[in-house]
Amino acid sequence: MNDKIEKKYRNEIKYLCSDMQLALIEARIKNICHRDSHAGEQGTYTVRSVYFDDVANSCFYENIDGVDAREKMRIRIYDGNMDYITLECKEKRNGKNHKESSRLSREQCDALLKGEYCPREEDSELIQKFAAQQKTKLMKPKVIVEYQRTPYVYQAGNVRITFDRNISAGGRIEEFGKKEIHLQPVLTSGYHILEVKYDEFFPEFIRREMELSMLRHTAFSKYVMCRKKIGL
Repeated sequence: MNDKIEKKYRNEIKYLCSDMQLALIEARIKNICHRDSHAGEQGTYTVRSVYFDDVANSCFYENIDGVDAREKMRIRIYDGNMDYITLECKEKRNGKNHKESSRLSREQCDALLKGEYCPREEDSELIQKFAAQQKTKLMKPKVIVEYQRTPYVYQAGNVRITFDRNISAGGRIEEFGKKEIHLQPVLTSGYHILEVKYDEFFPEFIRREMELSMLRHTAFSKYVMCRKKIGL
């Protein structure tokens, strides 16, 4: 009997937006969609991730070339809090995305960042997979990506709409767990990324309310743009 859970892939569309466009869209949807409960009272949190790549920068070039079957590995924290750390694998297949994650302790995180982690039998498959890739593919941390995210959700279609503002890049990996780190803005001042994620369908009335047809669709990759900002 095969008990392996089938992966669920989601649609993900990105748009490049100005401050004014994001403000108008948020004003339209805030009475339709709910604030994500993880965002707290302010409705916004800071996402910080450190992305990994191999010696050939395969993830970087596969993303640029638009290779359909690809994946990226990252370690992520929120609001600079090292008490809740996740290792994540974001996989793309047939134009859709799947994300798998696993909790890390501070000690595991530090060891993975240094490439010194010895996997244990009780580790998740994802942690064991990544530790193996560090040995076989020489995966190393390449760049820190940070931004402020305002998320909204709508239950039908499992819709998630996020406003990602002030996307910045950091090249000092040793600063990852610090409260204040050195960062460089990636986009032109006043521009940000709107992301729309959903399962099988995106309700048409939300699409109309957001006037998505008027926005500029982009294949923007935070990882790629931040690598370009700090240099390969």
